[in-house]
Amino acid sequence: MNAPFPLVSIVDDDESVRESLPDLLRELGFRAEAFSSAEQFLGSGMIDETDCLVLDVYMPGMTGPDLERELACRGQSIPIVFITAPRYEIVRPILPKERSAGCLFKPFSDTALQKALNLALEDASTACLVV
Repeated sequence: MNAPFPLVSIVDDDESVRESLPDLLRELGFRAEAFSSAEQFLGSGMIDETDCLVLDVYMPGMTGPDLERELACRGQSIPIVFITAPRYEIVRPILPKERSAGCLFKPFSDTALQKALNLALEDASTACLVV
């Protein structure tokens, strides 16, 4: 982790998520930055500062799994908590498992998010998180 309060970067095309989730994360003891797309996150200069990603699965352009693969190609190992609105059973199998601490279906509880982030950050020192 980079600072006493871990930085969680949120990447989601849904404006309501980008507006509400940072406040919740701050209440839970995290620092938070929000991005409207994977491309915006990649161009932000925040990759090296990010301790964990909360990453939407389905976004226009580069999807959440696409961003995970791009980060892996760049040698970046950031733990990820995927989030998604569609409740399709096909979602979980398409998610990369190397850095994923699981997938939460929107709307998710504060407790579920806290648990997923804690798992991701506790296991951040390992290269593989098991879902």
